[in-house]
Amino acid sequence: MEYDVVVAGGGPVGLLLAAELRLAGVRVLVAERLTEPAGHDRAGVLHTRTVEYLDIRGLLERFKDGMATVSGLPFGGIFSRGLDHTLALTRHQYSLLVPQSRTEQLLAEHATALGVEVRRGHQLTALAQDPEGVTVTLAGPDGEHRVRARYLVGCDGGRSTVRRLAGIGFPGFAPTVSALIGYVTLAERDLPKRWLRTANGVVVLAFPPEGGTGRVVVIEYGRPHPPAHHPVDLAELRAATHRVYGRELDLVEPVQWMSRFSDATRLVESYRSGRVLLAGDAAHIHFPIGGQGLNTGVHDAVNLGWKLAAEIHGWAPPGLLDSYHRERHPAVERMLLYTRAQLALMNPDEHHVTALRQVFEELLHLPDTNRQLTEALNGLDLRYGEPDGGTERHPLDGRFAPDLDLKADGVPTRIAELLHRGRGLLVDLSTDGTPARTAAPWRGRIDVTTAEAPQGAPAAALLIRPDGHVAWAAGPEPAAPADGLAAALTRWFGPPDWR
Repeated sequence: MEYDVVVAGGGPVGLLLAAELRLAGVRVLVAERLTEPAGHDRAGVLHTRTVEYLDIRGLLERFKDGMATVSGLPFGGIFSRGLDHTLALTRHQYSLLVPQSRTEQLLAEHATALGVEVRRGHQLTALAQDPEGVTVTLAGPDGEHRVRARYLVGCDGGRSTVRRLAGIGFPGFAPTVSALIGYVTLAERDLPKRWLRTANGVVVLAFPPEGGTGRVVVIEYGRPHPPAHHPVDLAELRAATHRVYGRELDLVEPVQWMSRFSDATRLVESYRSGRVLLAGDAAHIHFPIGGQGLNTGVHDAVNLGWKLAAEIHGWAPPGLLDSYHRERHPAVERMLLYTRAQLALMNPDEHHVTALRQVFEELLHLPDTNRQLTEALNGLDLRYGEPDGGTERHPLDGRFAPDLDLKADGVPTRIAELLHRGRGLLVDLSTDGTPARTAAPWRGRIDVTTAEAPQGAPAAALLIRPDGHVAWAAGPEPAAPADGLAAALTRWFGPPDWR
């Protein structure tokens, strides 16, 4: 095999997945059809769970450098008004405003530093899989090339070639609204309204106070919705803005980028077909206001990377790779429910929806409601897996591990720092060291740390997957703190290695 994995698509999701695989020692090739990064910023916010994922890989400070944090979701519709991040149980009670172009640049640097091979200007045009691997055809500047790999992952966007060629169904809802986005120049200054809902739709204007280059988003309900790939010109953007804003805006050249989108909502029937898998927009599309798209793709990549690496290295227990679909499909299905609800609440309908918005705004003053929405929209409510045999789960089981402050051999550290290597982790906080001794036969696949939690801990021991989610937890110093640990280690990290 030339490679273990070919990743089709070199956007943020494909680059992050490739980096996760390479961190685990997998030979990976990224094939990207564009010769240069697109440079435009279709997305611009990294939600709290994504921030946590960056933290467990040691990348967060690079992303935060010079970037702003917010306690709500910018341009996210009714859900973003009054959301209180301080109610969320996380070290990072904020979202991070990072242009997509910068996210892609930083992830490209990260992947390249790990040794990922990226071929730009190479588009996947054909694939054929067999029991041993996948043969892909890449069309590049010097003609077609066939590349052999054990697995192929399509991260090639909403009109995914990989998804189509693999024959994976993409059911969902047809579009009902028409929307335009443009990075253009505005000659005016000090606009009276930056977010405006009228009888015709919604307009969002993100420009500096002095005017200049910025972003305009126009959403119109009840208008025809041309295919997303149809080009947009400045005249169409001006006309749509005029219809919704109520007056003409002095939008002028230069134009950096313009595009159209809709509320078409689709989710793949399966994340996997044999040796072909999907992630990001190739697996799900939805209305993008609120920024869930890129973040949900990040969640896909972090969930898939370590499982696919385990399969390639030969220690994956049965069903581990299929748990990618079992965990991500329902999680994304729920996310799509929220994006559809968010768009419904943005509807300018005066008779019914305005009343519903007012009721909803009242409900946001209830801390429990506010917390639920904040956690749902930031990906903080993810809980993976199901208990074996109907046994009761520990409250932390399946959830993202709390980032406890620890002392290991007297040295201060955090759980996030212990996960930088991208390996599984057992944190033994018990008084007798039984969990650490139990995990000894798995030390080739996980890191084992005996530590203290000076500020207290919700468990006597935590087994944490490479993606930061808890695979097993012991109660706060039970009589037998290792009960069930060996079974959990086998379930997630394969049989013990007694060598």
